[in-house]
Amino acid sequence: MSIVVTGATGHLGRRVIDALLAGQAPAAGIAAAVRDPEKAADLAKLGVELRVADYDRPESLRGAFEAGDRVVMISGSEVGKRVPQHTAVIEAAKAAGVAQLAYTSVLGGPEADFDLAREHLVTEELILDSGLPYTLLRNGWYTENYTENLGPVLEYGAVVANAGGGRVASAARADYAAAAAAVVTGEGHLGKVYELSGDTAWSFAEYAAVVAERSGREVAYRNVPAEEHLAILTGAGVPKPFAAILVDVDEAVARGRLARTTGDLARLIGRPTTPLADTVAEALRKR
Repeated sequence: MSIVVTGATGHLGRRVIDALLAGQAPAAGIAAAVRDPEKAADLAKLGVELRVADYDRPESLRGAFEAGDRVVMISGSEVGKRVPQHTAVIEAAKAAGVAQLAYTSVLGGPEADFDLAREHLVTEELILDSGLPYTLLRNGWYTENYTENLGPVLEYGAVVANAGGGRVASAARADYAAAAAAVVTGEGHLGKVYELSGDTAWSFAEYAAVVAERSGREVAYRNVPAEEHLAILTGAGVPKPFAAILVDVDEAVARGRLARTTGDLARLIGRPTTPLADTVAEALRKR
């Protein structure tokens, strides 16, 4: 039996592996399911087993899981393709007889009424219908969704969004990764649904103030209409379909859909979630 992490070379998947290793899970009991084993060569050197698993090639998934495995299923990153991709993973996991399927879903579940959430909700239903032992990790927003795009913010001195006064209860990717590691190494998590978010919800005005303080630059929040934000994003080279998703998310923020602070994340990881200012400071150090 192994703990299997799909998408193990991605931003979140790799952090789950790191969290498992840091939590004293033996490397020999961890399997990284990856499209390209060469990209995970460093994990192999640590003793982590590599298994080829391509969401777009269902035949590859047949060897990705074994009976009794506990699986962290990282949601696919290709919006519009995730339902067939996730279906293939679920079917392979069921055929193998895994002991647990922990899926990284979206905060709020059925209440998440924005476009980016739809495939997550379909996936949750597929998991429930499969009869697999499951844990649903309804992840809120990663703070890095914002801090990884500080270049334009610092260049123009503005955080631009159409989120009004809405708030985001974000946390660092490492926090969510630690939660995933906790539910597949601990007991009592089967059949549970966790609403995961940061301890504190912040507004975009507060985010701009933190960036200004930490960078020593003048940065302000510029709230714009959705149509103007869409034009700004596409004008900066963001493909229109993805830009539309970002604008739609901001509208969800304005409706309060990403502001929930349940405390589930902090309880699972046994510590407070990473403060916004810490993630901003880390991003600035890396620039």
